[in-house]
Amino acid sequence: MTTFKQIIALALVFLWVLQTNALAQEATLKNIIVTNTRDNLLIYLTVDGAFEEKLVSVINSGVPTTFSFFVNLYRKRAFWIDKKIASLTLVHTIKYDNLKNTYTVTRSWDTTAPQVVDHFDEATKLMTEIDSLKVAPLDLLQKGQRYQIRTKAELSRITLPLYLHYVLFFVSLWDFETDWYTIDFIY
Repeated sequence: MTTFKQIIALALVFLWVLQTNALAQEATLKNIIVTNTRDNLLIYLTVDGAFEEKLVSVINSGVPTTFSFFVNLYRKRAFWIDKKIASLTLVHTIKYDNLKNTYTVTRSWDTTAPQVVDHFDEATKLMTEIDSLKVAPLDLLQKGQRYQIRTKAELSRITLPLYLHYVLFFVSLWDFETDWYTIDFIY
């Protein structure tokens, strides 16, 4: 009888894991390009699969949502720990204004004022793209050396107003975090 209970328990755990994986959101980084200008090392990237229906409805109800991007530059060293040259944390925030029917997107690395757009597609493009981000000045890099850029993105936990996040505990299902993506190059 105990083996029957163990089999049932294992089956329930297996179903729970399958359900959790089905609910998990698969966001990925794509179109990662590392290039340089005369003075700076630049990176371009896009997050794919960041907006699922539940998250879109939360945003459209006026709850601010934040994406964080992490970009680290290392100099690769044989037989030694890699040397960190630059570490950047970027924050993109989207907020929908119900009265004006506009989306305001703030990007921490963008020196211009927050961008206000009328269409959700424009707002998602602003939220999920990084273009021409200055990672480090080329003065910090040495010719002929090996380097690595590691980057990832995550949706910060959505905190609802008036302690609703305690009641609506399932909001954590909207969290996502990409894997670390690495690009090796020689300067």
